Amino acid sequence: MVHFVGAGSGAPDLITVRGQKLLSEADLVIYAGSLVNPALLENTKEGCEIYDSAKMTLEEVTEKMFAAEAAGKMTVRLHTGDPCVYGAIREQMDILDTKGIAYDVCPGVSAFCGAASALNLEYTLPGISQSVIITRMAGRTPVPEKESIESFAAHGATMVIFLSTGMLEELSERLIAGGYRPDTPAAIVYKATWPDQKTFVCTVATLAKTARENHVTKTALMLVGDSIAQGNYDRSKLYDPGFTTEFRQATK
Repeated sequence: MVHFVGAGSGAPDLITVRGQKLLSEADLVIYAGSLVNPALLENTKEGCEIYDSAKMTLEEVTEKMFAAEAAGKMTVRLHTGDPCVYGAIREQMDILDTKGIAYDVCPGVSAFCGAASALNLEYTLPGISQSVIITRMAGRTPVPEKESIESFAAHGATMVIFLSTGMLEELSERLIAGGYRPDTPAAIVYKATWPDQKTFVCTVATLAKTARENHVTKTALMLVGDSIAQGNYDRSKLYDPGFTTEFRQATK
């Protein structure tokens, strides 16, 4: 059996209870060494084989899985954050399907959740934004043309931008071209939930300047939208005394 496990956003105690249990039982662990906190590997049992996938190809990763399966061993494929966001798990699953190897997924805390916690943010503020767009800039790996930064910016919703720290000048230009005001609140969160986490609140126009002044060049998320300011929002209807729900009658 192969278990795809979300390691969480960085802090080792943010892995789920299920994920930690699977990690402690694994005979083979293949982890995303460029992003997963190595402290998590302290939970593995004696004799567990451990490989860093940052130094491996897809074929090398799956060959290790095949060998473990043939030997009756259990594998944990440890991905950063939640495996469903930029985890490249589908291609691994498809190869396992061709071999008839069973697998499942244990979700984890995504970095976009960790970034919100770092700033005590609520992304979905009534009257401000009720949607969160998770995306990235096109770099060496392209994105579909219909998913351009400009097209998403036109919605004015909250945006969380992964894998784009080295392209912030262009990101600002495209966000503004798409419809965000230059003074739209923004933030940079470096290594969310890690011990060396840093947060910087700025504007869409000053993203690149803020990163440059604080020497942030990688491993950061950019948050964009009026929800980042956490002001002038409407009160939630769910807890409004004048709003009836399935569980409570309005009192005024």
